Amino acid sequence: MHNKGGLSVGDVAERSGIAVSAVHFYERKGLIGSLRNSANHRRYSPTVLRKIAIIQVAQRAGVPLREIGQAMEFLPVEAKVTVKHWEKLSSRWTEELDDRIARLQRLRDGMAGCIGCGCLSIDVCKLVNPDDQMGKNGPGPRFLEEDAADYDV
Repeated sequence: MHNKGGLSVGDVAERSGIAVSAVHFYERKGLIGSLRNSANHRRYSPTVLRKIAIIQVAQRAGVPLREIGQAMEFLPVEAKVTVKHWEKLSSRWTEELDDRIARLQRLRDGMAGCIGCGCLSIDVCKLVNPDDQMGKNGPGPRFLEEDAADYDV
């Protein structure tokens, strides 16, 4: 499967458990890289397998690809990704996940008394939407969870 010239895209896909198209996608996004051999075929260093594993873990945690790419910029291009590298990445993402979890919990806790702040619950939501002020802005939801924090909802 692995030869001195590096891994083929098929080898990478098989060993990482993702589709060939995903390997190409990650490369187009600059998350992984390859070299071309004399036959102009892509060849990947075995170190790319760990980078793909990191990408997959981060995606499962809900980290957008753009943020994954920014966070992984410090990783060595060809060298093995180490435990210290992972600790740096995971601590960054842990903080972001904790923040997202806190926002989702506030949203969940507020859903029981909220119909979507447009506001249909005028009798309940007098502090956020006194005299249906938001109704002047048109129908539908007016506050996203982040906006609601400005109003101490």
